[in-house]
Amino acid sequence: MRPNRARRWLNRWSRKLHRWGSVATAVPLLIVLVTGILLLLKKDVAWIQPPMAAAPAGEPAVGFDAILAAVVAVPEADASGWADIDRLDVRPDEGVAKVQCVSGYEVQVSTVTGEVLQTARRRSDLIESLHDGSWFHGAVKLGVFLPSAVIVLALWITGAWLWLMPHLRGRRRGFTER
Repeated sequence: MRPNRARRWLNRWSRKLHRWGSVATAVPLLIVLVTGILLLLKKDVAWIQPPMAAAPAGEPAVGFDAILAAVVAVPEADASGWADIDRLDVRPDEGVAKVQCVSGYEVQVSTVTGEVLQTARRRSDLIESLHDGSWFHGAVKLGVFLPSAVIVLALWITGAWLWLMPHLRGRRRGFTER
């Protein structure tokens, strides 16, 4: 293929990929963009992720059993034992244990006194699972979201090519005229 013919073929192919790739990735990309914006704001918006509660200062004096007992006493948490706990995030320097329940609630317990400091729904994990596609199904994550990401990467590459070519062509013309 001659250079001019190859360039025309590449330009045509790039435009087709742009047209059909944008249609194919519209919904997954919209989900990734919206959830990505929400995840960027998770530390700033309490609706997404509860802020850290103020805790009394002091050395951690409460064990995991006391933390579990405090969580079980919270009706919204819907926890009756360790099987209902998804994650435990202990922050000894801040005096807080953030207990994330399977029900979607986060209970913050003081590691100094064992009292419940705050209970709130934590939506950041749900948003993150929507963001990576795992909320739908493992097959959707790998069969829809991964190919969409590859197509978006190809759109970026072909878009850069389509933007760059007129500039290079104009430079070349100017260079040969001199």
